[in-house]
Amino acid sequence: MSSGRVVGFKQGFGSQKGAAHGLSSILQMLLSYYEYLQPADQELVWQSVDFLMDQEQNSNWPPELGETIERENELVHWCHGAPGPDMPPADVSGESPLDFRHTRCVEVFYIYFRAGRVEEPYVSITKKRQMPKDGYSEEIEKEVGQAEGKLCTHRSAFSRASVIQAFLGSAPQLTLQLYICVLQQEITAARSIFMVLSLLSIVYGALRCNILAIKIKYDDYDVSVKPAAYLCIFMWRSFEIATRVTVLVLFSSVLQIWILPVVLMNFFGFFFYPWILFWQSKSPFPENIEKALSRVGTTIVLCLLTFLYAGINMFCWSAVQVKLNDPDLINKSQNWYRLTVYYMLRFIENAFLLLMWYIYKTDVYLYVCAPLLVLQLLISYCMAVLFMLVFYQFCHPCKKLFSSSISEGLLSCFKFLCFICKPPTSTILTDKAEVKCPENTDDARSSSKTIDSQKGISHQSVSSNA
Repeated sequence: MSSGRVVGFKQGFGSQKGAAHGLSSILQMLLSYYEYLQPADQELVWQSVDFLMDQEQNSNWPPELGETIERENELVHWCHGAPGPDMPPADVSGESPLDFRHTRCVEVFYIYFRAGRVEEPYVSITKKRQMPKDGYSEEIEKEVGQAEGKLCTHRSAFSRASVIQAFLGSAPQLTLQLYICVLQQEITAARSIFMVLSLLSIVYGALRCNILAIKIKYDDYDVSVKPAAYLCIFMWRSFEIATRVTVLVLFSSVLQIWILPVVLMNFFGFFFYPWILFWQSKSPFPENIEKALSRVGTTIVLCLLTFLYAGINMFCWSAVQVKLNDPDLINKSQNWYRLTVYYMLRFIENAFLLLMWYIYKTDVYLYVCAPLLVLQLLISYCMAVLFMLVFYQFCHPCKKLFSSSISEGLLSCFKFLCFICKPPTSTILTDKAEVKCPENTDDARSSSKTIDSQKGISHQSVSSNA
């Protein structure tokens, strides 16, 4: 049907211009069978195409007549945006006298692809909050298509798989290869390459674990990790993991039997730690992990999760802290005290293991400067802690959301330690009082003697007068 001199139809409360159910799709079909139309109808179709092209606003087309586009990337989809009205000109041959504004079409597609929109029949709207600026956080909306959602799911699964492969595959492999090299006193080129690749795999898994923890904890915010943050995490994890693996290998090379209790104590300690916190909280058993799983299946899944958690903490600090009484099974709060206690105990443990290695070292290390090696390993672990502090203090993408910074947390810990080491004030005051008591008694005795002597003198003077 025609409306005046323009082909179209009415739908809802206005004239639609999109390709899904509007003027663009009608004109495309009419232009596809243009040669079968009558001359008057052909002229009407060209007028309609010209009318549609004239509705362009800021390199885009509004969904309905009479609307105004406020933003250049608003509704750029095939159904309600620029790709739909651009289809009729693209299907017409060069015999048409109409100028189809190819420059505008190129500009439209440039804006479309620059916006990063993937055409989907159904999209979902996600709301993310920006990082606070001057105490104000703005909430933004983003359309996520099916392809982008599937890609995000696969990316998340790849991140989790890289963490599993790193700490349950590459970490034991690196430890074993280094142990063989120490016993054989030889490092081949092929083995060194494999060890470097294993170390990079573990560091990458730890880095992905850090980024995954940030994404989970601050899921409501639009998080953007800068290259400086990646560099700090990489250096932090490299020093930490390399030092830890070297210490375990050195200790196991001289005390093979005692390495088993050390490993089992670390592993089972971190394995049962989330379960102990869960039992102390007296929370109900989590049932919402997977509907198809029974209670036994849910228990197995949780045990596998804590197994991975223990494997990560064997070699480095796990950025993702397991919390079984949380619906997401992840602790989303930033606990500086737990982080401080972990690194203090880990440093003491590494120092103790190195001391045992230094005492019981064999002839294998005859040409090794043992004190220098111990000092280098301890400094390397301190370097890992230093890069960790730099990351949390300066490079963390969500540092503005911290209730307290890492420097404030360390300062409070140091104050607490100083308070513990400082002797009680009441004891000091008591000691001072005991010291002053003899002096006071001597003064009292001398004053009493003076008074008695004065009394004696006055008594003698009275008797002489008498």
